[in-house]
Amino acid sequence: TSVLLLFPCRSKDLSELMKEATKEVHEQAENTPFMRNFQKGQVSLHEFKLVTASLYFVYSALEEEIERNKDNPVYAPVYFPAELHRKAALEEDLEYFYGSNWRGEIPCPEATQKYVERIHYVGKNQPELLVAHAYTRYLGDLSGGQVLKKIAQKALQLPATGEGLAFFTFDGVSNATKFKQLYRSRMNALEMDLATKKRVLEEAKKAFLLNIQVFEALQELVSKGQENGHTVQPKAELRTRNVNKSHEQGPAPGQESKKTNRRPTDMMPITRLVRWILALSFLATTVALGLFAM
Repeated sequence: TSVLLLFPCRSKDLSELMKEATKEVHEQAENTPFMRNFQKGQVSLHEFKLVTASLYFVYSALEEEIERNKDNPVYAPVYFPAELHRKAALEEDLEYFYGSNWRGEIPCPEATQKYVERIHYVGKNQPELLVAHAYTRYLGDLSGGQVLKKIAQKALQLPATGEGLAFFTFDGVSNATKFKQLYRSRMNALEMDLATKKRVLEEAKKAFLLNIQVFEALQELVSKGQENGHTVQPKAELRTRNVNKSHEQGPAPGQESKKTNRRPTDMMPITRLVRWILALSFLATTVALGLFAM
């Protein structure tokens, strides 16, 4: 509401209003001490996998609702599936990290489910608010993606060929700056009255808070040493299990390097306290770096 008072919707574009509306909650994430850990490359494979799993559930819901509303004038102008959609990329990453049975192994914390349910509710009942969720996720990930990709690749010793990092790779976007300009112009052209703009801005703040709640839940999940309801095995044991599975089943065509070239990060000893700090570090940085560049 304060944003609308300071910047009347008649004289301010929706994208600018949204950036202003989320500034405070963005700063809450940006100023967290956990960010500094990730920027130093202090992130483990386990935390990275948990974040990737939660993002998969969020993007699956978001893209399902986008497809439902792709012809609806309240969303159609910002429908860019080839350029932005992330579900397929996340599926590729999850198969790389968890193996072919990843769907049965990845966890979905309650906070992630809450985020998913909100997206579905909006898509089905208030589709004019869907742009808030799309904007805060897609433009944030597109903006901060390349920085995060390089940090994660170095910290986790992932292959230079990009395996495990498909989420951060937007093959359909040749020039991120120009594309974001196009997206904002389409977004600003959406026909909305003052009351609807206000609701969109509130939904954008809610989307940001839902993201924060997700990484708080991941903190708790990792601190308990659990994944999908089971005690997480030590990194060395996970590595042995995956290598044995590879020998038993044989590598899939073209996948030899994925199953046998496990990173030393898998065997990195790490205390429970540090693990949850690092989990928060990665997700806080994902939220803050992405939206900061928007």
